[in-house]
Amino acid sequence: MTEQAPIGHDWSSDVFDVIAARNINTVCTIPDGGLTRLLNLVKAAPAMRLITLTTEEEGIGIAAGVWLGGGRAMVAMQSSGVGNCINAIGYPLTLRAPLLMLVTMRGQWGEFNPWQVPMGQATPIVLEAMGVKCFSVERAEEIGETLAAAADMAFNGQQSTAVLISQRVIGAKGFGQK
Repeated sequence: MTEQAPIGHDWSSDVFDVIAARNINTVCTIPDGGLTRLLNLVKAAPAMRLITLTTEEEGIGIAAGVWLGGGRAMVAMQSSGVGNCINAIGYPLTLRAPLLMLVTMRGQWGEFNPWQVPMGQATPIVLEAMGVKCFSVERAEEIGETLAAAADMAFNGQQSTAVLISQRVIGAKGFGQK
């Protein structure tokens, strides 16, 4: 049986409002169950573009390219994808380009898959070692305001930032779920 996060605050709408207010018009992603509602909101918005990646590190290059072209982008992924991005994260750091990431965490509360635990536990350490400012969120009500602060830091200061959404917020997955 799968444990789900309690029905409660609609953090996906908060995140959508934040990215719309900050003119973030491109969201790069490997779809993840925890991001589904947000990705559907982005896909339905005429002024936004949802780019489905084949691997997470592509999103880092696309985000830098969007910024070089005068736009703003965000990368949304699961913590297991962070491991795929480590080398690519050096690119925006070298360019002093902003990088905003929204990461749904695995390998935490209620994790059923032992393969997810090492990267889930290492995600903040690895990102911080690469110069990314990490903001962990344990409550759905705080995701929007945390993303707003991370986005402002990224785009106003040309920094790399990541908002890490706790697995407790997203809900533990079981076999047969994405």
